[in-house]
Amino acid sequence: MIMKILPALLVFLLVTLVSAIQASDDALTHQIHLPRPQTGSRGSHVPGISCLSWRLGVETHNIIDWETVPAACEGYVGHYMLGHQYRKDSKAVTYEAYLYAKSLNLTKDDKNLWIFDIDETSLSNLPYYVHHGFGVEAYDSTTFGAWVLEGTAPALPESLKLYKKLLTLGVKVAFITGRGESQRSVTETNLKKVGYHTWVKLVLKDSSYSGKTAVVYKSSERKKLEENGYRIIGNIGDQWSDLLGTNVGNRSFKMPDPMYYIS
Repeated sequence: MIMKILPALLVFLLVTLVSAIQASDDALTHQIHLPRPQTGSRGSHVPGISCLSWRLGVETHNIIDWETVPAACEGYVGHYMLGHQYRKDSKAVTYEAYLYAKSLNLTKDDKNLWIFDIDETSLSNLPYYVHHGFGVEAYDSTTFGAWVLEGTAPALPESLKLYKKLLTLGVKVAFITGRGESQRSVTETNLKKVGYHTWVKLVLKDSSYSGKTAVVYKSSERKKLEENGYRIIGNIGDQWSDLLGTNVGNRSFKMPDPMYYIS
């Protein structure tokens, strides 16, 4: 009798364990994705192109200089950003970044440097966009500035994992962000609060770059880091302007972000 019960008990325990693991993973997957969008359709499209294809064009930099998510794709972008696929895509990028870093024969002189962007790379502003939407009226400089000053942006989980793994490899980290100098204190506090505890440089945009593109600004700041003796072995950001220009380092990694475009 005991021998008959034992296999059934083992199966029950195995099923329970698998369910618990899946539940734990789901909780992690949605820790930065609170409510879900109430409008929009996965089947939405813009004239002559599906929203999925539009997103591919955005991520591959074939669609550039766009000002806002097409109205027909607002719901699609919301579902993507709040769903599982965004996390899976982020994980795919950061996994490749870690494999690359791990494969390097790094000198141990504390000069190997990895550049992180902040918004939609290190920190996620999804709570802001959940409240304001993903389309034409999503971004407003006043309300977004107020959101930043709250200092409550969560970490993008996959980027935080990459950050921690790079530190274990002996790689130093610098942040270069389009946020202004007036937001330095709250940005430092926010980064530390969510797990980014150490860096060699946190670069924020000052008035000397007024009117200049993000490509010009970030290229200039990367050049300064190299002039100070650092070797940029990797660079990661959600905008192509984080990765283009000069002094880009040995290899760049593009995080997904179909919510906005910065030149």
